[in-house]
Amino acid sequence: MASRREFLRTSFAAAAALVPVRSGPPQGRLLGTLPLTGRGAPQLPLDTLLGSGLDARQFLDLSALTPETLVTPTGRFYIRTRRPDRVDLNRPWTITVRGLVRRPVDVPLAELMRLAEPMGTVLLECAGNTNPNNFGLMSAAQWAGVPMRHILSRAAPLPKAARVLVSGFDDHSQPSPSSVAGASWIFSIEQLDTAGAFLATEMNGERLSPDHGFPARLVVPRWYGCACTKWVNEIVFVDQDEPATSQMREFAVRTFQQGRPELARDYAPATMDVAATAVRVEKWLVDGNIVYRVIGVMWGGTRPTNALLIRFKSTEPWVRVESCPLPSTTTTWTMWSHTWQPASPGSYQIVLRVDDPGIPTGRLDMYFYLREVRVDEV
Repeated sequence: MASRREFLRTSFAAAAALVPVRSGPPQGRLLGTLPLTGRGAPQLPLDTLLGSGLDARQFLDLSALTPETLVTPTGRFYIRTRRPDRVDLNRPWTITVRGLVRRPVDVPLAELMRLAEPMGTVLLECAGNTNPNNFGLMSAAQWAGVPMRHILSRAAPLPKAARVLVSGFDDHSQPSPSSVAGASWIFSIEQLDTAGAFLATEMNGERLSPDHGFPARLVVPRWYGCACTKWVNEIVFVDQDEPATSQMREFAVRTFQQGRPELARDYAPATMDVAATAVRVEKWLVDGNIVYRVIGVMWGGTRPTNALLIRFKSTEPWVRVESCPLPSTTTTWTMWSHTWQPASPGSYQIVLRVDDPGIPTGRLDMYFYLREVRVDEV
């Protein structure tokens, strides 16, 4: 096991070296940073585990991101739901594959661990990542696991098996006033294969932690975290008439469905469009002048782009972001930066868009990731 983990760490280090980095800072003196806020949004503790069970939250402090920290340490990776207190992690863990199959199979955790391979860096974002003071319900990690297609093929699905229900243990002793128990999502077989979905057993070179889904969690690259089931214990092949799960209905609005469809087949994929947001604004003194540097992240979508535009007031024109490297992949995030010299002190709204009508940008079109900043000196 030790030699295998060393192999994974080496692979992860090589993958991290491929992450595009921003251009250098201005040639001057950094005076400090300006706080980014959101209108009417509560200030929540960051990098701190809050609550328990279904109501647990841990928000990543995005303002601290650098090109060297785009892979989030496990202890700081965002949490939307903590480990169910009724799960027994000491018993042998088995994932049952059944339903419309020729031969049901049981896949023990030991076998998953043996078959696990590096799966690269993948960012996850909660579909309910709505606090404009930080948008900290997203993080990226380096994963190892087993491709879902390898697991699904073992059961030899029947011709009428059109979809796959992936379920996880989600039994909590304390009910939640705001969340519905039931960690499960239904996919078409093609959706899982196209996305490169896998059952993750390791995160950042170590076994998954209980709060991040140990013994196994589903990771579906470029899909919202609500579809990435934790504590996976059952995979069921179903037909085209399978009802939507409680989890799918709960997150229907946040994944931009048309209403709350009754049948799983009527749900659009819960995929993340290209998105971007500012994470901090630096204040610099350059040749006796005050200059601001806006730094942010971009993620999501299926086609890499660097055609990112920025605007600070609705009366101002859109301009191209100064430094936005073309990502080598859209499974994780990259950083961008932009030098800014506001005309006068005051409040500004940092809004971004993509200058390519062929790329879907649903949340950017809604100004979903808008950030606010106040400038007192120019």
